[in-house]
Amino acid sequence: MSEQTPEVPETLATYLRLRGLEPSKYAKRRRRRRRGVEDDDNQPFTPGRDPKPLGAALDILSKSNGWSGQLAREELVLRWEEVAGAETAQHSTPTSLLDGTLTIQCDSTAWAKNLQFMRSHILTQIVTRFPDAGVEHVRFVGPDAPTWKWGPRTVPGRGPRDTYG
Repeated sequence: MSEQTPEVPETLATYLRLRGLEPSKYAKRRRRRRRGVEDDDNQPFTPGRDPKPLGAALDILSKSNGWSGQLAREELVLRWEEVAGAETAQHSTPTSLLDGTLTIQCDSTAWAKNLQFMRSHILTQIVTRFPDAGVEHVRFVGPDAPTWKWGPRTVPGRGPRDTYG
């Protein structure tokens, strides 16, 4: 004996379909199509599904968190030799970046003066390679001069003038 599904009268089937108790065969087809449209993000070979390189993901992360300026300043210091040249980098180091002014300390006042002549070229290199660093001006300073105004027993004022004599 084989079991057969009982035949439902056409009016009852229509009634159930209209009440939403039994979907029609066309509704099932439509639902599949709609599901494909709604679930488009999970389909293979759609735009944006390809894996991205790690560098691109880190760029997106740094830009969304506002780290790009600080990272550009750090990279400028690390790559100073590429920006200024090998010989120049041996005699100068970037020391601070405040309010858009990059201060570079040189080994001697002669190097500081020569780099002042090259200021426009160095600034162009910095702005071209590191636009997010925010460098607007470059300042070159010589070596720090020794100071005699330190220690627990310093006297305010000019002090004695016969130190070298």
